Amino acid sequence: MDKKVTGIVAYITWVGLLLAFILGDREGAKFHLNQALVLWIIGSVAAFIPWVGWIVSAFCFVCVVIGLISAINGEEKEIPLLGKIKILK
Repeated sequence: MDKKVTGIVAYITWVGLLLAFILGDREGAKFHLNQALVLWIIGSVAAFIPWVGWIVSAFCFVCVVIGLISAINGEEKEIPLLGKIKILK
């Protein structure tokens, strides 16, 4: 997969993130892989917390849509509040 497709697939689901990481252009799409990983981790953990977790999960969903649009446009636009978190080096 090229850089753009890798970035798009990373935001779709956990499976998409794994496929993008394994089969995709890791160096070219590292920005989107990192953001998608942060969103999926925080959204998944928050889903188990009543009330507050639902709000955080909804926020993560909105951020996934923002990241997906950014990946489709070929931009490296950080997501709100969570964009500064770096897991992948």
